[in-house]
Amino acid sequence: MKLHLKRPLCFFDLEATGVNIVNDRIVEISVLKIQPDGSKESKTWRVNPGITMSAEVIAIHGITNEEAATYPTFDVLAPQVVQFIKDADLAGYNSNKFDIPMLAEELLRAGIAIDMKKRFAIDVQNIFHRMEQRTLSAAYKFYCGKELVNAHTAEADTNATYEILMGQLDRYEELEGDVKFLSEFSNRQRVVDFAGFIAYNDEDEEIFTFGKHKNKRVKDVLKSEPGYFNWIQNAEFPLFTKQVLTEIKLKNAFN
Repeated sequence: MKLHLKRPLCFFDLEATGVNIVNDRIVEISVLKIQPDGSKESKTWRVNPGITMSAEVIAIHGITNEEAATYPTFDVLAPQVVQFIKDADLAGYNSNKFDIPMLAEELLRAGIAIDMKKRFAIDVQNIFHRMEQRTLSAAYKFYCGKELVNAHTAEADTNATYEILMGQLDRYEELEGDVKFLSEFSNRQRVVDFAGFIAYNDEDEEIFTFGKHKNKRVKDVLKSEPGYFNWIQNAEFPLFTKQVLTEIKLKNAFN
């Protein structure tokens, strides 16, 4: 089965200093852009994270602190990244929980807001887990019949993710090559803020997904407990989560 694209689809993968969206930073980003006519273009950027990486993290992606210090910082590279992905939908492996929230956070630090309201996001891992329950390397072997060489380098993982999705489309008759379908299939809950602290309920209303107000409508909580807004703004939540919460507050005209 082929992908039916109405606009470009960017597969991307990040390597980072850790998995904390708020405190960690991008070290490498690779993007494979698939055009509607099937042509491909790829770009990889290595990034100076501005913080020291642990030996455990370096062992995963192989980029040392000394190497990283020679690369541009993300705020310098951000315009290039945005220019490359600006007209595209996004896809990745565990991207809804990590790569997209991390990218959005770094872009906001650089003063750039990424608008996902008109984009679709496909998480190939979620499709895989709904079908088979495996890891990326196992998924690559399962769907593509090959061993994943250079795992945990952004470029290798990005290309593997693209090949896995194509393998999934060939294997499962119930899947469709339509980006909207794949986006909805790979997103079990429709999140508002990338990181998943705020999501939509069945009535398309924003709800909290965590803590004492889990599953409550955001607008109800902000009205009944105004201090909750300030608590989130001052706590270690992602910048984009704080931005989304502010937009909801303004939309509902809460003081």
